[in-house]
Amino acid sequence: MEIRYIGEDELQVWDRAICRGFLRPHVGDATEFRRRLFEPGRWQGAFDRSDEGRCVGTFRSFDTGLTVPGGAVIEVDAITGVTVGATHRRRGLLSGMMRRDLAAARERGSVAAILIAAEYNIYGRYGFGPATRAHGWQIDLARTGGLRAELPDSPGGRIDFVTMEELRRLGPELHERWQPTQPGAIGRTPTGWGRATGEIQYPGDEWKEPFAAVHRDAEGTVTGLAVYTVDDVWDGSYPNCTLTVADFLALDRGTAVALWRFLLSVDWVRKVTVKNLAPDDPLPLLLDEPRAATPHPENADFTWLRLLDVPAAFVARSYAAPGRVVLQVGDPERYAEGRWALEVGADGTGRCTPTEDEPDLALGAGALASLYLGAETVPRLAAAALVTELRPGGIAAADLLLRTPLAPWNPDIF
Repeated sequence: MEIRYIGEDELQVWDRAICRGFLRPHVGDATEFRRRLFEPGRWQGAFDRSDEGRCVGTFRSFDTGLTVPGGAVIEVDAITGVTVGATHRRRGLLSGMMRRDLAAARERGSVAAILIAAEYNIYGRYGFGPATRAHGWQIDLARTGGLRAELPDSPGGRIDFVTMEELRRLGPELHERWQPTQPGAIGRTPTGWGRATGEIQYPGDEWKEPFAAVHRDAEGTVTGLAVYTVDDVWDGSYPNCTLTVADFLALDRGTAVALWRFLLSVDWVRKVTVKNLAPDDPLPLLLDEPRAATPHPENADFTWLRLLDVPAAFVARSYAAPGRVVLQVGDPERYAEGRWALEVGADGTGRCTPTEDEPDLALGAGALASLYLGAETVPRLAAAALVTELRPGGIAAADLLLRTPLAPWNPDIF
């Protein structure tokens, strides 16, 4: 077996391998699509020399920005396209590709690595932990009359439909302003906007043009957007349509109220489905009848994170309270291994440095990753036996430092 970076001339065989790995039929050549994304030294393949050098494993990564608590954006290694063919499992191919990528990312200066896990139990062995959740809602409009009438929206604001071309122009600028407001959010690429708007299509995509609306404030500045589809379903002569929200960004609460009021009042719609919203978004509480919003059945962990540079990661985020706690961290890949003193000043800035002091808590790299953005709390992980208290009061002290006012959220698959 050979694991190596591929060349641009090997994209076609890599494309076939990833389709096999993800159990998808190879319905068309995606070489040109993948060429848009290709970066030398970032795309790996596993090749079986005994089978004419067939590609049996895939792995790629790219750099992106990740928002951390406090609004700073750190550079991370985003891992995707990870497959091993069913005929070549349990041969160390994933481990080989993962370790090569993490080592290269650390050398480049990436603070952390992120991925979306198809299966929960795969990536913990490499020091990853769940760091954001995808949380959606299904809203029965027959049970709620929409949003509460007294909710304030944006004075002088307006909502306008936009074309896909306009969305490609307005969306990226809005997202750049929105991203620092949401811990867990990552950057969006031109290719991503191209796919979302139909300009770029991957073979097998069943893209249909969605509706897109933007919110403008009284000065005409775009402060939010909503992208959605509506299925055309009728019960005899009675409309029974579902509106599905594909993208929702709002820079402020007034914009969010205005956009939700618009979405929940579309003619013929009887149910609104929001597949991925921040776990702490107040949408259900905005409704006349909050019980009309039920959790989406696909709610689950979403972005996974592993820290590569502990001091750089913890100095980048902000903290709610001053204090000091010593963490004993175990890491199978050793990037976060060690005893660390997390010290936070009265101004909310912190630092994390090696120490020989006695530890307050012991935990693994995956648990530390889950705490970093605020996806989990120290008491909850301790109750699950993922954090061990070594000094009385250590759990409470660490929880006070690491809790965040906003739940981390990433709306984008990658």
